[in-house]
Amino acid sequence: MAPLKEVATYSYRPLFLTIYATVVIGIVVSSFYVFSAVFSGSNSLFSSSWVASRDGANVAGVALAPDNTSEHRKEPLQPILKVPPSGTKMPPLETFKLTKELVGNRVKDNVIIVTFGNFAFMDFILGWVKHLSDMGVDNLLVGAMDIKLLEALYWKGVPVFDMGSRMSTLDVGWGSPTFHKMGREKVILIDSFLPFGFELLMCDTDMVWLKNPLPYLARFPEADVLTSTDQLAPTVVDDRLDDWKLAGADYNIGIFHWRPTPSSKKLAKEWKEMLLADEKIWDQQGFNEIIRRQLGPSVDDESGLVYAYDGELKLGLLPASIFCSGHTYFVQAIYEQLRLEPYAAHTTFQFAGTEGKRHRLREAKVFYDPPEYYDVPGGFLTFKPNIPKNLMLDGEHNIDSHFALVNYQIKQIRTALAIASLLGRTLVMPPLWCRLDRLWYGHPGVLPGTLTRQPFICPLDHVFEVNKMLKELPVEEFGPGINIREYSFFENPSMQQQVKDSWLDVHLCQGGTPGCGVSNSTNPNSTNPNSTNPAGILKFPKRSKEETGRDGNVSLPSFLYFEALRLEREDKFRNRVKRYTGVWCCVEDHTPGHIYYDVYWDEKPDWKPKPPPTPEEDHPPL
Repeated sequence: MAPLKEVATYSYRPLFLTIYATVVIGIVVSSFYVFSAVFSGSNSLFSSSWVASRDGANVAGVALAPDNTSEHRKEPLQPILKVPPSGTKMPPLETFKLTKELVGNRVKDNVIIVTFGNFAFMDFILGWVKHLSDMGVDNLLVGAMDIKLLEALYWKGVPVFDMGSRMSTLDVGWGSPTFHKMGREKVILIDSFLPFGFELLMCDTDMVWLKNPLPYLARFPEADVLTSTDQLAPTVVDDRLDDWKLAGADYNIGIFHWRPTPSSKKLAKEWKEMLLADEKIWDQQGFNEIIRRQLGPSVDDESGLVYAYDGELKLGLLPASIFCSGHTYFVQAIYEQLRLEPYAAHTTFQFAGTEGKRHRLREAKVFYDPPEYYDVPGGFLTFKPNIPKNLMLDGEHNIDSHFALVNYQIKQIRTALAIASLLGRTLVMPPLWCRLDRLWYGHPGVLPGTLTRQPFICPLDHVFEVNKMLKELPVEEFGPGINIREYSFFENPSMQQQVKDSWLDVHLCQGGTPGCGVSNSTNPNSTNPNSTNPAGILKFPKRSKEETGRDGNVSLPSFLYFEALRLEREDKFRNRVKRYTGVWCCVEDHTPGHIYYDVYWDEKPDWKPKPPPTPEEDHPPL
């Protein structure tokens, strides 16, 4: 038995050692996992493998697991535009520092929507927030570039973070050094957000959301970056992504969506480093230069995505017909012609600075103004232009016919400005009709391939310098200011009913005809279809000899039209309004190519719509 026992003992020893070694190795490996989970950051956790390359890139197609904090949140996000309770004190500045936790508190479905600006754009930002909030989108954040804006947004109930920029609170103006600094801040923000692991929809403040964009963006889960463009001619007629082979215009970085992929992070880092190394590079120019380094082939036959940048990044171009620029929305209205619903309108392609942007949005009735904007001391004045059919439709659409149409309207507006000045009222501008488009360079009147209709209602900044019309000027030199409102003013849903109900139509009539005369019984109610009261019409005789026409709160000076004409000849009024008109641009193959509008064109018998003969003669009308 002893030999047998010996044999048994030696035969089982290798098996025991094998089992013992397996257990020890298992403990060591388990310990490695535990310590890795404890001491590694959240970005080091992977969905199906712990194997990674030295630089952190995924190996063999293993993807980073998304941060699911927002997906499993049970409680709703804090409400938007809910002001802090009475007695609340302003939290310390450190509370608003940009961190993953701060962003995570506003994320929903792993997406965060962000804009940023300084105090000068407070009204734009509040409108941007309200549009999203009204459509039920509350996973948003606003970056404050100055403390004044940060505090103001906090007290308005807007989720805000501190960018640490300490920028001026004033409007910086397009193209200024501070403007370019703001562009760099955007790139720095993108580079800061992406490592948090959330999808980022970055927007400029001078755009508005008209429809929830998140379901649309979710249709392209493979896209690393989706960007808007300056494309003017549509490349598709439905809501597919624009055809990258046909869209040759610049990619516009005012609206774009980033997923936190290795390619997008690499792009953001290189873009940031490029801009920080050369302050002369415009942020959008730098983006286009980098992203187009390689363009093509298509990712597949269906999605519309294209390989770009490093050959691995998947890029999509948001359709310009529904993610609209200032041209495709306010001039062409492509979405209307193609029967599509627009998601956004960006106030690009306009000519009057920040005031021009506001006016564009107001014309479209998508800008939020306070109640006092709709009811001002002195009241309002509006008129319906009488434009002959031949000026609108007859003959070719060319420079001569365009100026004949616009000049006819300018003359009527000039008189209306004089009457508004005499009465101390705010002039509601009429819709302005144009035959030709306005751009910054020579063109044939309407760009080939675009859907611009002729004639069309053109934005006020196509003809008038809106920023100069609204600028305060010394009364001693320019006379009293004349306030204006957009042509769609009375159609705005924010218009107060009591203002609609105080409407009075004034008709100039031939003296001595039945019903023509000033009556103390005239009812100052409205022919405005939005009014709830009966119509009120005041028939005011031409060349009236009465001193005044009065009815209730209405007071009209005698010889109203004559007085307006006399005012037009006064130096102060002339000094003011001759600054109001801008230029039409531009004649092809001529330098300079622009033609000045002249508010007093009719006083110059030899006036013709021609560009200045030489650069030395290039100056506004005298």
